[in-house]
Amino acid sequence: MRPPVAPHHPAGGPSRRPSRLLIVEDEKRLALSLARGLTAEGYAVDVVHDGREGLHRATEGTYDLVILDIMLPGLNGYRVCAALRAAGHDVPILMLTAKDGEYDEAEGLDTGADDYLTKPFSYVVLVARVKALLRRRGQGAGASPVHVLGDLRMDTAARRVFLAGDEVTLTAKEFSVLEQLVLRAGEVVSKPEILEHVWDFAYEGDPNIVEVYVSALRRKLRAGLIRTVRGAGYRLETAR
Repeated sequence: MRPPVAPHHPAGGPSRRPSRLLIVEDEKRLALSLARGLTAEGYAVDVVHDGREGLHRATEGTYDLVILDIMLPGLNGYRVCAALRAAGHDVPILMLTAKDGEYDEAEGLDTGADDYLTKPFSYVVLVARVKALLRRRGQGAGASPVHVLGDLRMDTAARRVFLAGDEVTLTAKEFSVLEQLVLRAGEVVSKPEILEHVWDFAYEGDPNIVEVYVSALRRKLRAGLIRTVRGAGYRLETAR
């Protein structure tokens, strides 16, 4: 993988500080290659090669995104991610792994990761995922983290959902799909819009994955809460 090295304007525009990224990857050549490419994109990048050091840096530093490998010495990526979330850190996490399979992806996302990329991957796709995660984080900046719709309460900062006072346990992707519907409650949200914001526009899998997660949300919440608008998308009704 040879990322481009041509200089770019700093990410986020000339009047804003560059977004700070932390790469936690024990394959040193890959880590440095990513760092060079992302630095050329205008990001400020730090690199560590050990899970424990990665956890320390992510906890102590102010990062806008963490690129986290799973197979790490000291502490694996799953545990690093889980520890950050347990400590209340909501920094976006993009997990990298040589593993492939639904179980591994589910495990990574259920520990609180925001996205998942399997090696070998295209550098262009990685940059697209980074930009999508940063854009998603920026869209939530300054907004109230608590949304109340009838008896549905969603805290996007604490990543917790309550229905009629009872907490509902959701996976990371279920939460993200519901978040898109909550933020536009009463409006029709199309399947492509959900894919772009939750999986990002570089997703090349089956678009019907959205239906799978909507069905899971209906089972966990209430069947009539999310309406299908045929040929258009989904609409979150006000909870009663």
